[in-house]
Amino acid sequence: MGITRRQFVAMGAASVAELAVSQQKAAPAFPTMADAPYDRKDPRIAFIGVGNRGTSLLKNLLAADGKVVAICDIDEEHAKRAQKMISDASQPSPELYTQGEHDYERMLQRDDVDLVIIATPWKWHAPMAIAAMEHGKDVWVEVPAVRTLEECLQIVHVSEKTRRHCTMLENCCYGYNELLVLRMAQAGRFGDLLWGEGAYLHDLREELFSNQGEGLWRRTEHTLRNGNLYPTHGLGPVANYMGINRGDNFSHIVSMSSPERGLSEYRKEHVPAGDPKWSERYKEGDFNISLIKTAMGRTITVKHDTSNPTVYSRVNTIAGTKGLFMDYPPRIYFDGQQGGEKWASLDEFKEFENPLWKRMGDIGKKLGGHGGMDFIMIYRLLNCIRNGEAPDMDVYDAALWSSVAPLSMASVAQSSAPQQFPDFLRGAGKGRNLQTMG
Repeated sequence: MGITRRQFVAMGAASVAELAVSQQKAAPAFPTMADAPYDRKDPRIAFIGVGNRGTSLLKNLLAADGKVVAICDIDEEHAKRAQKMISDASQPSPELYTQGEHDYERMLQRDDVDLVIIATPWKWHAPMAIAAMEHGKDVWVEVPAVRTLEECLQIVHVSEKTRRHCTMLENCCYGYNELLVLRMAQAGRFGDLLWGEGAYLHDLREELFSNQGEGLWRRTEHTLRNGNLYPTHGLGPVANYMGINRGDNFSHIVSMSSPERGLSEYRKEHVPAGDPKWSERYKEGDFNISLIKTAMGRTITVKHDTSNPTVYSRVNTIAGTKGLFMDYPPRIYFDGQQGGEKWASLDEFKEFENPLWKRMGDIGKKLGGHGGMDFIMIYRLLNCIRNGEAPDMDVYDAALWSSVAPLSMASVAQSSAPQQFPDFLRGAGKGRNLQTMG
């Protein structure tokens, strides 16, 4: 929650989560947003942030015939590039907001914006999402939705108060394998689910030390925090398999980090003497492993490493009493499977392919965007609004999945002591239906 070391010591045995829960109880309660539908409309959309990620989202949004009326970015060149993309798509040229870091506040005063898409550095996600909802706009925010436990509570509170949706753009939940395996899990093919694994293992050293793009801000996170900084790519799909926030919930987490080595070693080999980067001290341990226990007794492992040579993997594993699936590479095994104890191909289970991928997969693949999942996500979420349906993933998912980062930090700081998750749904998640995801 951004506490100082002195405040942390003063808290004694009280955990960060317990402090957050006390704040949650003290906040006024509003009706839940669980399963609340969007107001049915073809939304008029504004973007905050059109750098590399925002531009990719815009490309996929335009392919889904999304209507963009305003663009905000501190880099005027980025904003003009996005403006041209929109004009080239035969839409009216959007108004630009490029007058500094807070010009988004002026844009949010417009009454012709229904939905705001936020693709900015992480520290801006919460204030921008909260401001957008308070101005009556629904929000799609990039991952992680927020950075601190206090911000998790805030986005839930403001969403309920304003009756506006806040959806985290967790594109990995819309991957081909993830959606197919989700349908298998919901059909009971794995039996009673017992455990899962997710991860973000991605060598980002070159990008982190770049003098442009995410290198301008993301490396700073490694100087400030030590925990599972980027959990949702691997965790989100596993949470969906298990019906988290829809029958089950996260109970508590323990976390531990390895020593920091990777970024310091990379700096020695690639950063010249005298560069300001040499004044940085990296706190983030290279490899973090976190273990989550759910209310129903299941376990989830979440791993994080962006500082070392590694083959990209989100792990993406789910296991139950009848079999299991493991990704990277994708493989599946069921009890009594023909051919004995050896892996089978996921290609043998095409009947569980998600209808979205059957209809729109080729378009998504042509557009790019992480193999097509970005377009599938944008297309699906736009249809939720256009049809007046509830979003597949809501503010409670955004808060719960994002809370892994600050809770893992608290656990690491307390020698891997367990940290309790707040119940952001306040008991309203037990009777909910599972997501259809298209």
